[in-house]
Amino acid sequence: MVKSDVKNSSVDLLKDRNLYLIFSITLVGVMGVASITPAFPKIADTFGISSQKVGYLISVFTFPGIFLTPFLGVLADRYGRKTILVPALMLFGAAGFACFFARDFQFLLWMRFLQGVGAASIGSLNVTLIGDLYTGHRRGTAMGYNGSVLSMGTAAYPAVGGALAAVAWYYPFLLPLLGVLVGLAVLKFLNNKEPKNRTNLKQYLGNTLRSMGRFKVVTLYFSSISFFIIIYGAFLTYFPFLMRNRFDSPVFIIGLVMSGTSVFAAITASQLGKLSRKTSYRNLLLFSFLLYAITLVSVPFVKSIYVLLLPTALLGLANGLNMPVMQTILAGLAPREQRAAFMSVNGMVLRIGQTVGPLYTGLFYGIAGLQGAFFFSLIPVLISAVMVFFAFRDKNH
Repeated sequence: MVKSDVKNSSVDLLKDRNLYLIFSITLVGVMGVASITPAFPKIADTFGISSQKVGYLISVFTFPGIFLTPFLGVLADRYGRKTILVPALMLFGAAGFACFFARDFQFLLWMRFLQGVGAASIGSLNVTLIGDLYTGHRRGTAMGYNGSVLSMGTAAYPAVGGALAAVAWYYPFLLPLLGVLVGLAVLKFLNNKEPKNRTNLKQYLGNTLRSMGRFKVVTLYFSSISFFIIIYGAFLTYFPFLMRNRFDSPVFIIGLVMSGTSVFAAITASQLGKLSRKTSYRNLLLFSFLLYAITLVSVPFVKSIYVLLLPTALLGLANGLNMPVMQTILAGLAPREQRAAFMSVNGMVLRIGQTVGPLYTGLFYGIAGLQGAFFFSLIPVLISAVMVFFAFRDKNH
């Protein structure tokens, strides 16, 4: 049962068992890629395949989510969050663990595909639950804590996966078993009042599409794509090349600097509740875009690896604000009976951003080199900032 913001502080929020279940769902959701990439060189050697082919283990995992995420969101609105989430966690865990026994690359790809089917709804239903369970500043605080947990997971999983892969390439695939345990915990302990959709499917879809067509919602979806163009394009794809080409940085140092960004994101996201009491979500979102702009403009000109730590820290601050704030606003705009669909479509556009980001920045990298890759990433940032500025002029945000 949701209590008022007046009666509950953030300290009380951290005593809520539901929130820790959501944290565990989030950690399972970000496990699928971050924990296995350190094993890629060993996998390539074991199966005698190229570096390009081993990348298929990511593609077949993320591909199902592009199409399934919105569909599963609709089902979660119609039949309940647990009805979709628990089987998804079970499938994620079972298929992921089956990879441990793979001794054929084709079988490994099929299991990764099935694991991706399981993962399709996990990353959107966790934030849907936050929208269901909390309101007002408590919702923003919970989204911030969840964003902090996500950032800590993305920072820690490569190290954990690397340590397991040092034993054997298939040992990182023991980790998905946590999905089964989390699924059982959600089934038994999650206390969430499921939405009641009394309208027929046609009416539900019509109402949902009309709600999603509002300028505010479209703005947030576009901003989500912009966010992942920056992260998966300029940062994850071309930042390592910049460090290697300009500073001759070894792989360990590149990874250390990039992990530092996740640490700053985790710290910032954990303070979202306090920040939202001092200024509006709109202002926080615009500030994150300003930080992105400063980072993208400054990185190509940095001549010292020590100076480079400043823009990467700013990037972490921006990441810690951007996604939790957007998810908080979107959850507030979504009617309870349509919230899973809203958040799931956001999950779909995130995957579009992940796909488009490297292609978009790669185009400008081919034209103008590393500077072009970073400078032209400013375009979606600026468009998003203008859209947010005009879409959220009311005092409620």
